[in-house]
Amino acid sequence: MQEAGRLARAENKIVGLVPTMGALHAGHLALVERARRECSHVVTSIFVNPTQFGPKEDLAKYPRTFEADSQKLAEAGVDAIFAPQPAEVYPPGFRTYVNVEGLSDRLEGRSRPGHFRGVATVVLKLFEICQPTYAYFGRKDAQQVRIISQMVRDLNLDVEIVVCPIVRETDGLALSSRNAYLNAEERKAALVLSRALTSARDELESGIRDTLALQTTMQRIFAAEPRAALDYAEIVDADTFEPVTRISRPAYVLIAAFVGKTRLIDNLYVEPSKTGADELEFHL
Repeated sequence: MQEAGRLARAENKIVGLVPTMGALHAGHLALVERARRECSHVVTSIFVNPTQFGPKEDLAKYPRTFEADSQKLAEAGVDAIFAPQPAEVYPPGFRTYVNVEGLSDRLEGRSRPGHFRGVATVVLKLFEICQPTYAYFGRKDAQQVRIISQMVRDLNLDVEIVVCPIVRETDGLALSSRNAYLNAEERKAALVLSRALTSARDELESGIRDTLALQTTMQRIFAAEPRAALDYAEIVDADTFEPVTRISRPAYVLIAAFVGKTRLIDNLYVEPSKTGADELEFHL
């Protein structure tokens, strides 16, 4: 794979990488479609990365559907699939990890200690192996994308990060490989995430900018759904991921919750309107 990446670069191909952990859904395929439009050579990686799972998380049962994934990627027109074994990525004696200070220890990092160290390490390895010109990530994993972008800048990596919109079911549920864990009742209950974010958007559109008021609204919506347990509902600066008390610049409204035993995340991206008026634009 590394030699193929070097050869593609030497031939002046524009290489697009879509990193995944498999169990592909329409959200992943939207990233592939975007890469196909913008690149002359598209690589998709499939690797369930053990270093980003905590000891009590779902590494063993994480869905692995390689044959079905390969078929979907072939139909989508990717040029290569990179699917290494864990021992290839982390050979005996491996001891080097990447940690992005200040962004990795809050929110998802607080709830999942060590998670982002594993993410940053494997993504750096994928960049070095696949040699992409562009790498495509979904906005649903907003904190992950911000950390990877910081790593790219700080380490002078020769790759551009492309952030793509969240893909949702028709009823609003953000697509996730973990949705497969939900039974019918939990699937219905999981809509509380998008419902809470929609309520926050509605309040912002009505002129509310105070984040405590927005959090209170989201917490109230979760309190009415007994099958869901809120981990956090936070409004943070889109650059620093520090909490804000009032929205006046680009920000994320972030939600993480357990529905049954399945942990899901979702977000709303908010930024001042380009018209210059006291209006906001939303990306849900």
